[in-house]
Amino acid sequence: MATRRKLLFMSVAAATALALGACGATAEKNEGGSGGEDGPATGLRIMVPNTPGGGYDTTARTAAKVMEDARIATGVQVFNLPGAGGTVGLQRTVNEKGNGKLAMQMGLGVVGASYTSKSSATLTQTTPLAKLIEEAGAIVVPKDSPYKTIADLVAAWKANPRGIAVGGGSSPGGPDHLLPMQLAKTVGIDPRQVNFVSYDGGGELLPAVLGGKVAFGASGFGEFLDQVEAGQIRVLAVTSEAPIGALKDVPTLKSSGIDLVFTNWRGIVAPPGISDADKKVWIDALTKMHESDGWKAELAKRGWTDAFITGDQFATFLTEQDKSVAALLTQLGLA
Repeated sequence: MATRRKLLFMSVAAATALALGACGATAEKNEGGSGGEDGPATGLRIMVPNTPGGGYDTTARTAAKVMEDARIATGVQVFNLPGAGGTVGLQRTVNEKGNGKLAMQMGLGVVGASYTSKSSATLTQTTPLAKLIEEAGAIVVPKDSPYKTIADLVAAWKANPRGIAVGGGSSPGGPDHLLPMQLAKTVGIDPRQVNFVSYDGGGELLPAVLGGKVAFGASGFGEFLDQVEAGQIRVLAVTSEAPIGALKDVPTLKSSGIDLVFTNWRGIVAPPGISDADKKVWIDALTKMHESDGWKAELAKRGWTDAFITGDQFATFLTEQDKSVAALLTQLGLA
C-alpha cells in the first residue's frame, strides 16, 4: 500500500514539474519579446528633452496614450529631461547607444539648439524613426494685454523694438526664436534689435506670458489651447497658410497683411546602434498609431498637420534640415 502511495505521489510530482516547465518556457518567450506582430510592444520609453507642458511633451504623451488605448503598445513610459534647448536629452540619447527601448521626442528646436549650444552630440548620430506632425506658430498675449490685434502689436513693436519683449519656448536657433526673427524682418524691424527671451519649452513660456514677463509669446499654437479655451490667453494670429480649425476665429498673418508662413515639425529618434529588430518594433508601433482613429482624432483636436514619414525617408529629411539650419545659424553668427 505504501509502495502504491509512493508511486502515485511520484507520478503527480512528475506531471506537476512538466506543467510548471511548460509555463516557464511560455513566460520566458513572452517576457523576452518586444511585441509587434504577436502583440503589443512592451517596455518602450519616450524621453521629452524639455519641461512638462510644452509641445514636445504634449506630442509624446498623446502618442503614448493613443498607442496604449489602441493596444499597440503597453506600459509606454514618458519622462522629461530638460536642459540647454533639448541638447541635454540629445546627449543622453546618443550616450544610450544600442538601447532599443528608448526614443526621444524632438523637432526643429533640437536641430538648432545642437548648434547654438555647441553640443558634442548631434542628431545625425541618432537613429531616425518617424516624423509625426507639423504645427503652425501663434502670436499670443495675455487676456489683459493692450494689444487687441496683430496690427496693434506690430505698430507698438516697430515704435520700440527693444522695449517690447517677446518670449519663445526654445533657445536661439529654435523655432520659437526663428519665428519672431522672421516676423520682425517681414514687418521691417531689424532682427538684431528684437528683445527675445528664451524659455526651456512651452511649460516655462506659458507662465511668463500669463504673468506679463514678456509682451507677447511666439510658439506652436498647441501650447496654448487650454488657456485660450479658459480665456486666459488671446491669439492674435497664426502662422499657417490657412486658418486653423481649432482656432477658427483667429486670422493668419497673411490675411492680416503680413506675408509670412511658418511651420514647425516634430519627430522621434532613437539612440545610435540599435538593432534592426528594435527599430522595426518602433516604426511598426508608430505606423499603427498613425493609422489609428485615435491619432486622427488627436490631429483634428489639436490642429496638427499630418506629416508622417519613417526610417530612411525621415533620415533624409533630418539631414537636409540639419544642413539648412546650420547654414542659417552660421550666417547669423549663432553657430
